[in-house]
Amino acid sequence: MAIYTSLAVSTVILNPSERCLQWSDDGQACITTKAAVHIMTPDSGINFSTPPDIKALRGDEQGEQPLGWFRTMIELARGPTHVWPSICQDWGAITLGSLDVSLREVACSPGNLTSRGRCVIAILNSNAEVSLWAAAKNHLKGEWTNIQDVTGLLLSTASSEDVIRNTLRAQVTSLLLCSLAWSKQPDHRITPTPILDSSMLALGNRAGCIEFSRFNRNSNSEGSLSYIHTEPLSDHWITHLSWAPWITYAAGHCESLLAFSTDNGNVGLVKVTQNLQSTSNVGFVPEYTTSVVFNVQDSICEADKRSVTALTWVQPPGRNPILVYTKPGLVYLWSWLGSEPTWYGTRVLPFQTQKMSVGSSAISPVSGVSYVLHRDALVLSLFDGSLHAIHGMTTEPTWSPPLVGDILTSAELSRASRALFAKVTPAGISYLDVNRIGGMASYDSQSTLIWIYESLRPTDFGYKHEAQHECMLLTAPFWQLDDETVLHTASEAFADISCGSAPIHHLRALMLHLRSNARFSALCPQVLGILSQVPPDQTTTIVLPPWTHGLNDDLRPQLRKSLTTHLFGWHNLLSLRMRLSIADLCWKLCKDPEMQAQCGQVAQGLLAAISHCVLRILVRHLRAIIPVITAPDIPFVLREVVQSLLPGSPQDLADEAQALSDTLTTSFSIDPAIAALHEHCPACRTEVPLHDITRATCPNGHAWGTPPSFGKASLFGHLVHTLDVKASDESQLPVAALSWIVRDLLEAVQRCLFCGNNFVEIV
Repeated sequence: MAIYTSLAVSTVILNPSERCLQWSDDGQACITTKAAVHIMTPDSGINFSTPPDIKALRGDEQGEQPLGWFRTMIELARGPTHVWPSICQDWGAITLGSLDVSLREVACSPGNLTSRGRCVIAILNSNAEVSLWAAAKNHLKGEWTNIQDVTGLLLSTASSEDVIRNTLRAQVTSLLLCSLAWSKQPDHRITPTPILDSSMLALGNRAGCIEFSRFNRNSNSEGSLSYIHTEPLSDHWITHLSWAPWITYAAGHCESLLAFSTDNGNVGLVKVTQNLQSTSNVGFVPEYTTSVVFNVQDSICEADKRSVTALTWVQPPGRNPILVYTKPGLVYLWSWLGSEPTWYGTRVLPFQTQKMSVGSSAISPVSGVSYVLHRDALVLSLFDGSLHAIHGMTTEPTWSPPLVGDILTSAELSRASRALFAKVTPAGISYLDVNRIGGMASYDSQSTLIWIYESLRPTDFGYKHEAQHECMLLTAPFWQLDDETVLHTASEAFADISCGSAPIHHLRALMLHLRSNARFSALCPQVLGILSQVPPDQTTTIVLPPWTHGLNDDLRPQLRKSLTTHLFGWHNLLSLRMRLSIADLCWKLCKDPEMQAQCGQVAQGLLAAISHCVLRILVRHLRAIIPVITAPDIPFVLREVVQSLLPGSPQDLADEAQALSDTLTTSFSIDPAIAALHEHCPACRTEVPLHDITRATCPNGHAWGTPPSFGKASLFGHLVHTLDVKASDESQLPVAALSWIVRDLLEAVQRCLFCGNNFVEIV
């Protein structure tokens, strides 16, 4: 049995839960431990400028390549930020977690929220405090900084004159888990996808209320939360929260259900409805506002004084989402009546003890929930190290597999987990050793799981201080996928995509399976066939009104917002970027020269298609602002014209570029020296004549450029000199860097134009 990752982590996991290990929309695994949040990014195959921190040695038994990982962490201050007794002296406001502050829970925001196009992480500690964190520069290996004290926001928005109630409202429940949850971004069915945050952070507190907030991006900082609404629900503490996927019923109208539980065992729902309304069409892209309506629904589980240990939603295809919640020894499944002929209501399934060790128990807390897409099964992990599988999630949930001898059973999965535990333990294991799983998640929505556990002996009563605790992070497949399933995964990877999530998050499963040396040669031709199915170009439908208000203060923000929207808001452009990443990976993995050449041809075609989309977006924006173009802008505009007229460019793009050139030459007297498009070599600063825009060579032999690409051929000088653009003497700048259009373009580009992922480092 192959093991992709076997990594020792010196840490302590206090709170096993289904969110102890979770994936962010940036493709990073966030692991919540007592003292820190470990942020792990798999080295899946997309090009990074720095090597991974960790290269696991496991995984080559069956021709599988081990996974490397980039690693960083968030460490909180050891002491409390808010001293609750100084705010309220009532006994109800006491938080025992302030004696030894530790992490309790983490919620990851959707992607593309900050000014750098990244996720934000909300962290709850044992003192009932919530803080907001974002990556400073390098989100893979660099520092994450605290950007907001959310508890301070909750205290400032309290409206009641009752001090104890205001305090309890600000105390997010930390005795139990999962009392904060961040929704995904809804798909408003608007193209291109507007640059608008419609997600919400929900915080359950000790006053029995849910506080709703929304993230606002700031121009001078990463951003901050703003208060939206308080929904009173109960006299008991809110212990768990979980958002259902958004369902869009019409353009701009969507709904979601927020599930919650209280400390007396009650499980309820809050329906959240959002409506998007256009407020202005004066600029290049419409401006929108969002109205939100909250409605408390009937309870789906009445209070029975049995605490909820896990609460999450799963989304099988072709039916309504299913709410999964657990109590000691039991798993509950609930779904509402839909138009499809599927089950609805509540199903209750008792856990069965998998006797693998002395610590095996069916009443152990749930530490992970994973839906297996192509098997219609739900895999749950327990703190005792066992795994459990529920089949027929779409039709009728049951513990029994549909086929006799199926490996996807609770007994077989638990045995496989135990075998992997023994394999990575050099000293061997016995019946007394327990592999306590603190967190588990799916790596590929299929057979591969990632989980973290600690090995211990419950019968050993010796003391072990924190520095001696060691957990193991494992990534391994539990059964083999056939080629048809892998190809189906490849097709699905480009079908249902979100412009907010990083491509590395969407492509994680496909990149993992293509790394198999045993199957790659057989899969490569068929994968190339899938990659060659290029989606229709949506950028041809872009219509931009001409700007008639002069070079005023409104133009530049409008231009930046429009560029960002069109460069990163079209689904076909994101699909092209994802296909290019896979084609590049195939080229690197291919050992047959002939097949490698075919991979290169597919990649070149995708690269050209991306370049043409980007050029069309730029040319149409330049034509819209032609009345306000100034002399320093001319070199950049001419460069885009030359690129658009290269052989192989679509005829409509060439015609638009020629019209732009004609308008420019009519309005300006262009210096032949500027028209020659000379630029300085970024390496030695000598002049580089750009006779061929796709490749440039300076007199000292430094070669720059790639096949027609925006990043290298059009802006390589501007990107290299970004710091110069912002800070240096103008005499040292390249001519085109003096253009205000170039400056705004650099601000608008939040992610790589060719792979769509976040920049690792911004120079």
